[in-house]
Amino acid sequence: MQGFARAAALASLVVLFAGCGGGGEPQDANETAGEFPLDVVNATFPKAQGLGQTSSLKITVRNAGDAAVPNIAMTVDGMATKLTNPDAGDPSRPVWVVNQQPYGADTAYVGTWTLGALPAGEERTFTWQVTATRPGTHTLKYRAGAGLDGKAAAVAADGGKIDGAITVRVTRRPRDSVVDPQTGDVIERSERSAR
Repeated sequence: MQGFARAAALASLVVLFAGCGGGGEPQDANETAGEFPLDVVNATFPKAQGLGQTSSLKITVRNAGDAAVPNIAMTVDGMATKLTNPDAGDPSRPVWVVNQQPYGADTAYVGTWTLGALPAGEERTFTWQVTATRPGTHTLKYRAGAGLDGKAAAVAADGGKIDGAITVRVTRRPRDSVVDPQTGDVIERSERSAR
């Protein structure tokens, strides 16, 4: 009886794994192969933030080559940190909560967004709205890519980097701000005194 149960379990596993992407064409079948020169034109993020402050992270990439980049991608690491407590069920803790990500840029990869094909010479800006949730000094690292499937490789046009880092100090004291009841805009204290 045990032999029959084992055989039935094995047969179930074979059927299960056969349905998990075993057939059809490879995921990277439609991605253009080659090297695509890119430049990170600009990367901005406030270097001093208060706990609970919402800020914009913007990274602009330019296609420095002669051919269209198949799928301009951006990977950002550092939005979360890991606790060193071995008893934590989930050691990951957000440093910034992503309130709004680049529109239509979702991927199945954690921390990676894409904005589609990028024609030669053109720029594309990835924009996130994030809220600081953890005080301390934190570093966001980013890198640009030409696709998701490995055939399209991003290379630096000038031999430099197509990645970078931004170090931010998040203070425990929240920023002093109010919401303008007429416009709904968030106004920082320094802006109020100038009005």
